[in-house]
Amino acid sequence: MDSYYRELAHLSFEERARFNFDAPESIDRDLLAGQLAALAEGQAVATPVYDFTRHTRAAAVHYLQPGGFVILEGLFALYWEDIRGLLSTKVFIAAEDRVCFERRLARDVRERARSPRSVFRQYTATVHPMAERYVLPGRRHADVVVSGTDPIERSVAAVLAHIEVRVLSSPASRISHRRSRRCDAPR
Repeated sequence: MDSYYRELAHLSFEERARFNFDAPESIDRDLLAGQLAALAEGQAVATPVYDFTRHTRAAAVHYLQPGGFVILEGLFALYWEDIRGLLSTKVFIAAEDRVCFERRLARDVRERARSPRSVFRQYTATVHPMAERYVLPGRRHADVVVSGTDPIERSVAAVLAHIEVRVLSSPASRISHRRSRRCDAPR
């Protein structure tokens, strides 16, 4: 879902750096929904590439071919009803706030050229409050809730068990699966 942050090139770098990327309005929902629907219909799509160091979309695009399953991962994967309607398996990954902050700090310093101080400021100002408001309530829409601190094998087994029993065993889902008409969203 990170590919679908809105284009902000029309703003100064300082304005882009202050933008609230942790609210649903930061995502180009219409483009995301349209491309998920296209993938579900068996069509390839050209997804945007987002540059987190500049807070803008890159000129390049990433071509994505449809498959038996499409995995949508992101903060707001369970937020919008129309997006959830495209998903056959909805997964919520739960973790304590301390763990979320530590992971965010490590990633943003390593991959997004941010200082620890700027990560902490952003986390307290927008990340945590927006997670409370928009992300955590999405848990109620999940088919499977896994722990973000358990061994990955345990979480994968829980998701695959759900897919095997609920999704692939129903006749309608088998037809949809063969036609690449379902999308799966871990989050």
